[in-house]
Amino acid sequence: MQEKPGVFSLFAVMALVTGNLIGAGILALPVSMGLAGMTPSLFAMVVYGGMMFFTAVILAREATEKQDVNFDYPSLYERYLGKIGKYIATAANMLILYGLLTAYITGGSKIIGNILNMPDSLILMLIFAAILIILTSLDLSIIQKYNVALIIILGVSFISLVVMGEEHASLSHLKRNDWPFAAAAIPLVVTAFHFHNIIPTLCGDLKWNSSTIWKAMLGGMILAFIMNVLWVQTGIGCLPLYGENSILDAYHSSTPATVPMSNIIHSRAFMVFATAFSMLAIVTSFLANGVGLQSFIRDLLYNSFNVRKKFPVMILTFTPPVVVSMLWPDIFLRAIDVVGGIGIVILFGILPCIIAIIKKGNTRMVKITGVIFLVLAILAFCVEVAQETGLAKIVPSAEIESLKDHTHMRHIRKISQ
Repeated sequence: MQEKPGVFSLFAVMALVTGNLIGAGILALPVSMGLAGMTPSLFAMVVYGGMMFFTAVILAREATEKQDVNFDYPSLYERYLGKIGKYIATAANMLILYGLLTAYITGGSKIIGNILNMPDSLILMLIFAAILIILTSLDLSIIQKYNVALIIILGVSFISLVVMGEEHASLSHLKRNDWPFAAAAIPLVVTAFHFHNIIPTLCGDLKWNSSTIWKAMLGGMILAFIMNVLWVQTGIGCLPLYGENSILDAYHSSTPATVPMSNIIHSRAFMVFATAFSMLAIVTSFLANGVGLQSFIRDLLYNSFNVRKKFPVMILTFTPPVVVSMLWPDIFLRAIDVVGGIGIVILFGILPCIIAIIKKGNTRMVKITGVIFLVLAILAFCVEVAQETGLAKIVPSAEIESLKDHTHMRHIRKISQ
């Protein structure tokens, strides 16, 4: 008989799940999802948020059956799909971790650059990256110890942002919809509901009790879902569709939503809360993913090359995202798109759904649900690959409207002259 964890453990893990869901995804959601519109955004978050919860349950079952804190996904997929499953999982995991570190560096430096009036400063970006790397190299036990307190600070900052943002929101903005562009924004949704790397840890924290585990995951995801919906609604309501400090402008400059919102609201209090929320979300997520990538690189070097030194691990962990960030400082949104539409969709969408379908003992309903979400995951993957390779280009309708408006204004000026 499984030992049932206490109520405090349940809520602590719920906070851990929500904390892991608050990162680059939520900062980017009002931009791409804002171009799609409120109704398409809500639909995409329900469908693909549901997919991510389903795959989380599948993976939690696997971790609970094994009951090993050293449970890792490449080994899991190798067990079901052979060596090819292991190689695909390993590549996808590296893409996720490197991509997220790149997004955190570029997104965070954009936010700080806006505060200091130093936009696109490579020096500022390098300083910010250096601080993140130094923090990641230190002992993280203090952050883990005060995780619930950090979530409370995030929550207070978030509520303050929403309340102040709603004062500047226009309900008319919520009526616009661009359903075709919603397909291009799905990778952001997938990233915003990604916490699967910590599933083995939270299963161990909850003493491998299946019913408590899925309740904690569901509770954490519901809270994050509510936050995502409120934040997207606030961003859409507050920001104009195109023009200066608009959703389209943030999309083109690959800027987190808090930057144009701060410029429009012109409130020192909003700036403080936006900075606290954004930086805390980015820094804590960077630390978690940075530690994960270091561990992965360390194991790779030790098992393949018998290298035990820390310096090569640091170089291989942080050099690629820093170099990519320097070469492409406006890669924030695109990095999240690639992470979500390719890395996360493969590792925590397609592969878990395959396990749900082929595993003996799963009910008919589980298998049918697995097939449905597998199709949705493959569609998201194909759309992202098509966009990245140039085979398809989904342009937001706001882009066309902006061009028409610009042409119309030029015509009016010409007539007036």
